Amino acid sequence: MAGPIATAGTAAPRTGAEAARDRGGYRPALSLLASLFFMWGFITVINNTLLPHLRSVFDLDYTQTTLIESVWFIAYFVASIPAAKLIERVGYQRALVTGLGIMALGTLGMILAAHRVSYVITLTALFVIASGITLLQVAANPYVAVVGPAESAPARLNLVQAFNSLGTTLAPLFGGYLILGRSASGNAAAGATLTPAERLADAQSVQLPYLIVAVVLVVLAAVIARFPLPAISGSGGTTARAARAERAGLSLWRHRNLVLGVPAIFIYLVAEIGVSNLFINFVSQLEIGDLTHAQASRYLFLLWGGMMVGRFVGSYLMQRRPAETVLAGAAIGACAVMLVATFATGHLALWALISVGLFHAIMFPTIFTLGIRGLGPLTEEGAGLLIMAIAGGSLVVVQGWAADRYGLQHSFLITAACELYVLFYALWGCRTGAAARPAGA
Repeated sequence: MAGPIATAGTAAPRTGAEAARDRGGYRPALSLLASLFFMWGFITVINNTLLPHLRSVFDLDYTQTTLIESVWFIAYFVASIPAAKLIERVGYQRALVTGLGIMALGTLGMILAAHRVSYVITLTALFVIASGITLLQVAANPYVAVVGPAESAPARLNLVQAFNSLGTTLAPLFGGYLILGRSASGNAAAGATLTPAERLADAQSVQLPYLIVAVVLVVLAAVIARFPLPAISGSGGTTARAARAERAGLSLWRHRNLVLGVPAIFIYLVAEIGVSNLFINFVSQLEIGDLTHAQASRYLFLLWGGMMVGRFVGSYLMQRRPAETVLAGAAIGACAVMLVATFATGHLALWALISVGLFHAIMFPTIFTLGIRGLGPLTEEGAGLLIMAIAGGSLVVVQGWAADRYGLQHSFLITAACELYVLFYALWGCRTGAAARPAGA
């Protein structure tokens, strides 16, 4: 399953295909893959718009609301290893098409859930969508990291992740207009109670948005199925058997950058998802922004827009500075603004929370590329563990619990604490060295 991926971080002789990739022959494929990053970012953030909507429809408290998102991220834990096995059997391209098909099936499930006004079907459909995204993540992230020169992997992954952020930036506008803007809950004052008829109408308002998304996913799957993606050998057949022999005697646990990178991804996701999921409720509060949910969704647009800008800036900086240095600066900045958001009020707290997107922007792609650095033939297995760590987003329910008991604003102290672990990883945990060499090296 590894094949030429083994060259990412080793000194093995380059093949002609690798030389072509170094000359930039991989760029058309990256352009297409950017559309995948866009779509899964777009769909993920529609959930952030959906959560306050579902909170009103099903009359949920913060713990129950964030539990919906926990189900989404539990899918990453459940589906990551099966996704890696599927890629080994069918290859990257077919896995990408399969992932898009699974996502389309899940979006159709959301339409059914809206028709039946069913909480259980909603949770099931979201789990299916997230499982499809997991397959895309397991395939696309390591593909982008190794398809070009190893030294530019952090900058390259940050660049395509910027298109993920473009999707997350546009999603609140889409969801705010087609979901919150067309619903009673989206235009009601904070704390207003809906009638049974209004709840039924609000539940069914998600049908059109998810139908549009399903059509786009099917079209994108058809395009990728026919696109000549550069082959990265190691997916199935005799190459996979050769790769398994090559990996004999090697251990992922000897790579400190991976072992500490898995909890870094896990903890970072607690921070990112906690901010995005509770953002609309936070800025809607009387003492912060005094906004309706529909109005607040426009500010969520700025949060994700900041992440898009931050990734373009981060990609540029990493061509001139070590990736771990840029990551450390981002962690310090994120911790500082989260403390402001926790203890300030009014527009100062509102803009502090918005600005964290600039600092969060580079964290996932940078931790990911630092985590697989130097893994050689173990790159794909390491990538699977890092994607599995996205399940950390499921622990957002802990922040929901804290918000219910200690106040929504003070719950963001959890986010500030998460940034400190990212700082530790950037300063020390991501280093490779003696512990990172294979057994017998």
